[in-house]
Amino acid sequence: MNVTDGGARNRDDQRLVTLYQELRTRGVSGFAEACAQAGISPAEYERCRAELISLGLIVPTGSAHAPISDLRDAAWRPDADTVAAVDPEIAVLRLLDRERERLRAHLAEADRAYGALETLAGDFLKNGARHRRETVFEVITDYRRIQQTLEDFTDTTREHACSMHPAGPSREVPERLLERDRRRREHGVRIRVMYEAEDATRPHIAEVLRERARLGVEVRIAPVIPMNMVIADEQFALVPLRPEAPREGAILARGPLLVRSFLHLYEYCWHAATPFGVTGTPDRGGDGLSEQQRAALRMLASGMKDEKIARGLGVSLRTVSRILSDLMQELGASTRFEAGVRAVRMGWID
Repeated sequence: MNVTDGGARNRDDQRLVTLYQELRTRGVSGFAEACAQAGISPAEYERCRAELISLGLIVPTGSAHAPISDLRDAAWRPDADTVAAVDPEIAVLRLLDRERERLRAHLAEADRAYGALETLAGDFLKNGARHRRETVFEVITDYRRIQQTLEDFTDTTREHACSMHPAGPSREVPERLLERDRRRREHGVRIRVMYEAEDATRPHIAEVLRERARLGVEVRIAPVIPMNMVIADEQFALVPLRPEAPREGAILARGPLLVRSFLHLYEYCWHAATPFGVTGTPDRGGDGLSEQQRAALRMLASGMKDEKIARGLGVSLRTVSRILSDLMQELGASTRFEAGVRAVRMGWID
């Protein structure tokens, strides 16, 4: 909504307040007459009447009390234009009562649905609860089923979604992709995506990436993406059945034990990638590093443990800990793994 729309809405609200105050002063009166007194045009009559009735601030009534006999046989009808003003506190209490009833109805419906699910899939639900920490695989060869799985990820992810795509979003409908992004971002989900540098230079793909970035998606570009991968929190991962033939199908992995392994690979690729829109070559810094520090970085980047690094350098574990701590601070890394990746990316080591 733009500023002009907001100003118009404020004026409408103020006229509605003026009208309600006039009706409160009158108690019971013709609505058209009160509108005229409050400066409400005939064109706004129905809108104002409907809004005040929906809020419970007025109720249709008669200009005279209905006889009991008419009420009993339902012969009485309110005047078309006569309304009675309702105290705001009473309107709020009635509104809360209506919402409570709606909530009770929703809960009752949810109970009925859960009962049906428990009856139809009770064994599966119980087994899922019992083995939720174990890894479960499902092979999916139907493209439509894969798309439905991505939709399911959108609705169930609560914290973190990450994905990488070696061929860009070519098979995705851009509108559907962006709608998924909006829904997840509205729920506070952090979204990270990676694409290959060659694909990011294509105008139609670059535009999709820019739109995703505008929505708050973190986009990075890498020279090479090893395979398609989609991860939802640490619970689900979708990877190709065969990375060299991604259209043959996918494997859906459930459970944190295996998903964390995929996430570890993803983090390695993420730290080696470049934020979308950043150009230029890596800064070959690190000229001030000593040979000992450079050697420690090489061993760290190769995955060596502290004990092996200490033996390789001929120093104590305490010295290794100090060297690596200084390097992490210099590189702005929060973990040793990240420090090794950043050192390679920044050209500190080959």
